[in-house]
Amino acid sequence: MYSDSDLQDAVTAGALSPQAAQALRDHVARSRATVAVDEEQFRLLTGFNDIFVAIASVILLVALGWLGNSLRFGAPDYQPAFMSGLLVAAASWGLAEYFTRRRRMALPSILLLCGFVGGNAFAAGAIGAQIWPHAGDRTAALILSAAAAVGAAGAALHWRRFMVPITVAAGAAAGAGVVAGLVIAAFPDNRTLPFLMLLASGLAIFLLAMRWDMTDRARLTRRSDVAFWLHLAAAPMIAHSLFHLLGVLDGGEIGAGRALLVVALYIAFGLVAIAIDRRALLVSSLAYVLFALYALFKQAGAVELSWALTSLVIGSALLLLSALWHQARSIIVNGLPPALTDRLPYLDRAPA
Repeated sequence: MYSDSDLQDAVTAGALSPQAAQALRDHVARSRATVAVDEEQFRLLTGFNDIFVAIASVILLVALGWLGNSLRFGAPDYQPAFMSGLLVAAASWGLAEYFTRRRRMALPSILLLCGFVGGNAFAAGAIGAQIWPHAGDRTAALILSAAAAVGAAGAALHWRRFMVPITVAAGAAAGAGVVAGLVIAAFPDNRTLPFLMLLASGLAIFLLAMRWDMTDRARLTRRSDVAFWLHLAAAPMIAHSLFHLLGVLDGGEIGAGRALLVVALYIAFGLVAIAIDRRALLVSSLAYVLFALYALFKQAGAVELSWALTSLVIGSALLLLSALWHQARSIIVNGLPPALTDRLPYLDRAPA
């Protein structure tokens, strides 16, 4: 399986001419009876060997983390050992030198990036917990903020070396964790503030994703893959925080008015997703609209069939939207002002 980024790399290396690469894209688009720019491609697997290497890497990293936990250096048994994170991070970097830098394997590269960033952040948090074993809420928030800062620095270092597309999203999420930890340390008793910070962070990452997207409107380069992962990071942050602030997650039944508001927000998310040609917002908020529709059907009297009717409506709607995605994009994008359409992904395969 070859992605648009692979074709572009082949053109850059001189293995393919630009005309041959474009002809291949056009042929694939015609054979699938769809427009290639609406496929939202990203590379996860190059073959079953990716899965094989990913499983082996996970087993190795778990084993190293387990062994590292026995090297405590004075840490009490109830606290994590920082050596566990350091061993995982070091092994992840070493494996990435071969499987990412030389073999260019997609799924193992993602897992090794997570192992490196997460291992460094875990080690920093464990050191902080060992230094301040009885930390209060403020100190704990500062420790988490420092651990997130170490993770962000690790992501930046990893990007300079390997340039795995998901790395920017991991660094952005870690950066959001730094800011959130500092704010929570300043206002530890505010229960609403964490979700406001989560919403603000999600919106900031979404804007960063749009900035990457606007530099590759035809979605032919690595920048499109970076934007994909940024959207995937931003979407759950926006959806979860927004619906929590609306009281959807408070427990118990939600009224018809609140359920209709959830459905309206999901429709708004859908319009944004179609316009920018990214499906992450739709997927991230899917659980909330399922719950809202279930409540509506239940209040309408269809108690026994409420889940079945909810699944039928949502499943049918999403499949219909998938089949008519390009037509829906044409209607929505053509109705937007030129100042916006000039920054969105191209509607046609051949960019203007």
